Amino acid sequence: MTIYDTEDLEAIRQQTRRFVEEKVVPQADEWENAGRVPPEILKEMGAIGFFGLRVPEEYGGVGLGALASVVFAEELGRSTYGGFSITALVHSDLAMPYLLNFGSPEQKAQWLPSMVAGETITAIAVTEPDAGSDVAAIRTRATRDGDGWRINGSKMFITNGGIADLVFVAVRTNPEDKGSRGLSIIAVPREAEGFTVSRALHKMGWHSSDTAELSFSDCWVPDDHLIGSANRGFYYIMENFQNERLVIAAQAIGETTRAVELTLEHVRDRKAFGKPLFDKQVIRHRLAMASARLEAARQLVYHTAWLMEQGTETVKEVSMVKALVGELANDVLYDCVQFHGGMGFISETAVERLYRDVRIHSIGGGATEVMLDEIAKRL
Repeated sequence: MTIYDTEDLEAIRQQTRRFVEEKVVPQADEWENAGRVPPEILKEMGAIGFFGLRVPEEYGGVGLGALASVVFAEELGRSTYGGFSITALVHSDLAMPYLLNFGSPEQKAQWLPSMVAGETITAIAVTEPDAGSDVAAIRTRATRDGDGWRINGSKMFITNGGIADLVFVAVRTNPEDKGSRGLSIIAVPREAEGFTVSRALHKMGWHSSDTAELSFSDCWVPDDHLIGSANRGFYYIMENFQNERLVIAAQAIGETTRAVELTLEHVRDRKAFGKPLFDKQVIRHRLAMASARLEAARQLVYHTAWLMEQGTETVKEVSMVKALVGELANDVLYDCVQFHGGMGFISETAVERLYRDVRIHSIGGGATEVMLDEIAKRL
């Protein structure tokens, strides 16, 4: 228990943990092999209420804040299946907030209830082959055409790209504006003519996460699919990045915490030279330090979520969280694999999967180097 815990948050924690243990872990190896999470499990999560934690009651949610997302993400991370975790979190906390925070009342009424129910799955398409953390370099364009927009371009590394029913696409709507100006967000349905999934992308980790390259060739959508105001997309992306980075860090905290737990179980059972590995001072000291660093990082994650709920500017704190946790997860998982010995190199073990899965945390959602620059600007 901490100062951030409430009865509501504890209920979310316990309910998510039960769901992971009963519904996810027994099936997730199949999802890893298939390369995607089945829609049935997402609908089941929606029916329970997991996708409405931050959504107002009028749209079928419960109207909680950032701490609810952090608890949810941390518990999903404990599943040890990063691909499953990110599939759910992209929908609930990376894509849906564009509609929730910037959409019109009519758009919310049209789409939010089915998103909360897990019947309409979403994705956010910002990254391009030549534009990652540098959002201002986006080249995909949308031009006015009658009472709608015609989109041309491509997007890369899009999580949920192949399974999403609705994709929030970052486009350049004013080609005369350079850099961060002239960007907009447009909601593109899967069935829109000219929108295709070019290819599925096979990754080092997150095997059960559907990741795709998307193409838009004269793809037309009606004007009422524009989210918020035209040419304000950059600011929407920057605002949502704060929640995205916080939630991804919470997922990594859950993954790394579970990895340490599994490693402690292993080194207490595994004997070498007649004694458990835990009796070796170097091993228990490194795991003790990992636990201390992990707990410090976890408190920063929760405190940052609390600050966010108070309406405080949190760009510096979120950047610290993203940089710190991304690097920490990679450091700690290295030791966890090392202390598992040969079994840590076998693909059937959770620590091997986690080792691959956490590698993305220092890259995706804002590379460590970019985060450090954001921090430095505010020192």
